[in-house]
Amino acid sequence: MRIMGLDFGSRTVGVAVSDALLITAQGIETVQRKSPGKLRQTLARIEALIQEYEVDRIVLGFPRNMNHTEGERCQKTLEFQEMLEKRSGLEVILWDERLTTVAADRVLMESGVRREKRKSYVDQIAAVFILQGYLDSLAMEQEQGVNREQ
Repeated sequence: MRIMGLDFGSRTVGVAVSDALLITAQGIETVQRKSPGKLRQTLARIEALIQEYEVDRIVLGFPRNMNHTEGERCQKTLEFQEMLEKRSGLEVILWDERLTTVAADRVLMESGVRREKRKSYVDQIAAVFILQGYLDSLAMEQEQGVNREQ
């Protein structure tokens, strides 16, 4: 069992997958789109990655505003979630992604990645942060459940 993390943007989708033990997230790809409204090829590529990595659940970054309101990007993300669920047949969980792109850009900058190259990796790294946050929450839930039983 693996989980896929997605950072859905207007022109790209960052993709990450978990290891089989659901401990760590690894970035695998940034899917480029020619047009913000054209999603057929993007969905087809994500579907191929789902098959390749044997994914059985998807975590999709949900871009709430800092004041917890939902803007236009949230609506587009909800539409994308619906398309993903229909096409893949998998559960697509929304996960708060506030500041993941900022954190990803900072990590790349601190790692010495040049500005021109950062754009091609930032969405993938943001997808890693989204998925890792979800994996960490699963581990915490499991740990708390074990502690309650003792």
